Amino acid sequence: MRVHGALPPGRYLPDYARDLVRMHDAVIAGSRPELRPRDVVSRSWSRVQRLGLTADGVNARDCLPEGELARRRRESPLRDVISELKQVFGAVSDASHTLLVVTDADGVILWRDGAAAVRRRADSLGFLEGAEWTEAKVGTNAIGTALAEAAPVELLAGEHFEQDQHPWYCTASPVHDPRTGELLGVIDVSGPALTLHPAIGALVESGRRLAESQLWRCHQLRLERLRQAGEPLLAAVSGPALLVDDNGWVAHSSGVAVGERVAVPVAGQAVAVPGLGACLPERLPGGWLVRPSSPGRTVLLDLDLSRTPLLGMRAGDTGWRRRLTKRHAEILVLLHTAGPAGLSAEALSRALFGDAEHLVTVRAEVSRLRRLLGAFVDTQPYRLAEGVRMMVHPGPESAS
Repeated sequence: MRVHGALPPGRYLPDYARDLVRMHDAVIAGSRPELRPRDVVSRSWSRVQRLGLTADGVNARDCLPEGELARRRRESPLRDVISELKQVFGAVSDASHTLLVVTDADGVILWRDGAAAVRRRADSLGFLEGAEWTEAKVGTNAIGTALAEAAPVELLAGEHFEQDQHPWYCTASPVHDPRTGELLGVIDVSGPALTLHPAIGALVESGRRLAESQLWRCHQLRLERLRQAGEPLLAAVSGPALLVDDNGWVAHSSGVAVGERVAVPVAGQAVAVPGLGACLPERLPGGWLVRPSSPGRTVLLDLDLSRTPLLGMRAGDTGWRRRLTKRHAEILVLLHTAGPAGLSAEALSRALFGDAEHLVTVRAEVSRLRRLLGAFVDTQPYRLAEGVRMMVHPGPESAS
């Protein structure tokens, strides 16, 4: 999605920035300004005011402890692309006026890069590594508003809710996992308001595309390394088998056709794979060998909605029971009802939310469900996989 610039064509930046500050002051004071806020700004201000944040200063900032920040950096897939992003943004001609910020999906700043002068100005604003820059914490800002709107956002001067952010512009775009569509974080470029250039939006969008393409490339390289390492072992294995990485992505299949992903393997725990039945994963460098552990190939699911949703699985003489979120249980019921025809992302959005405007949320929820259950759930369209049978025991509300 393209970043829509905050500066209208033909407007003189210093004059327009002052007009935006006047607009902010008038709206906060309850009067009607000559210049009306853009729709994206108006929506954000309404959300922030309902949260009770203050506009005439800086709301409380909290930074994560160093250990928690380090853990989030290690676990973020964006760690694989941060070096390339810093090189790209550091090469722009006005890099001395820009600050590159990369957050996780919670809006916590994981990495920050820029000239010392602009970093010092950001320090005084609490725009620091480890700080959470959601709307709920710091009001309307490009990072938090991009998360709330699930879309790229550029804000200038008085479009920020907090007055202390008025000397800034910020341009942000969400980054998604190219495999699943799941939100991974936000790329943001910020700087002094009067240095905003129309090309900043295109630069941020280029950074997003670079990040997502590099993530896909890293994924493919990891699977290829796993295939090469596992080839000698597969040649010595009789019967169907899979090579999967630590997240359940299939690097190679032999003797069985499966989807792109199975449930995340855990040592000593059976994983059920449609077409293979119950399997016990065996650890390999960089992944797992997955082979049938019992002759039964049909996977039986039992969804109990009588209290907290509980899903049972049985394949042959192996099984398990796991708690589900209410949302994941609702998705499974919808897919069970839809049968082999399945549901598109749009249809699932309508069934869950009453409209087709929640595609990002739907894809993220299904991605998390497939991480838990793997190939039980097929995609395009979403449906229960062939060889999976499910029984649903409704709760008291459904029964009535």
